[in-house]
Amino acid sequence: MKITFLGTGTSCGVPFIGCDCEVCTSTDTHDKRLRCSALLEIGNKHILFDCGPDFRQQMLTVPFHKLDGVLITHEHYDHVGGLDDLRPYMKFGEVNVYAEDFCATHLEERIPYCFTPKEKRYPGVPAINLIRIEPHKPFCIEGIEVMPLRVMHGQLPILGFRIGNLAYITDMKSIDDGEYEYLKGVETLVVNAIRHKEHRTHQTVEDAIAFSRRIGATSTYFIHMSHDVGLHATEESKLPEGFHYAYDGLEVECC
Repeated sequence: MKITFLGTGTSCGVPFIGCDCEVCTSTDTHDKRLRCSALLEIGNKHILFDCGPDFRQQMLTVPFHKLDGVLITHEHYDHVGGLDDLRPYMKFGEVNVYAEDFCATHLEERIPYCFTPKEKRYPGVPAINLIRIEPHKPFCIEGIEVMPLRVMHGQLPILGFRIGNLAYITDMKSIDDGEYEYLKGVETLVVNAIRHKEHRTHQTVEDAIAFSRRIGATSTYFIHMSHDVGLHATEESKLPEGFHYAYDGLEVECC
């Protein structure tokens, strides 16, 4: 099982437009962050976590394969703005997109042409099969079990996902104690860490470290980082053993 980090930045990406801070003006490619997304490969199956506005640019950097499923954490634009760009993948047939009911309803309202029934679909539009899912109710994508779990993005309930010993969680601020049951045995944790300073709807780096330690993950990769987190080279060296700032293009082999 391999995860490729397609984007590791927050909603505005890094560099932030118009900013001349040391991160946004850095020439280190590790400090260039597209909006959050990742591609999971298990054998010959490919599962995408979120499909943001940088999706087209991101997918040009990886081999072109069928997408067996797209998992949506929540309906914010930086996580769903690229759904229209799923069009090239229609050569393999419909793309299954998985989202909980609240999120799915919002998607249908915002981009209804992406979810037109096959018999009414006009040529060229994405052929998306929108599948509603619920937290704590596992489902399978081509024989791969996916467990959705509940996390809170400020006051907004959103989804995290567990697949095998991997958990992918973004935009989390808090999590109920009962959810830790679904994270037992996670070895590789991907989780948001927006910056060091407190944030109203996202974890800080320090929050994310504490969260990972409570789970007991062996390896933790931070995502959804803003320019305020600091330079990658400087900040990476400060992290405890087993913790890493992910970066765009990073590939990690998971158990």
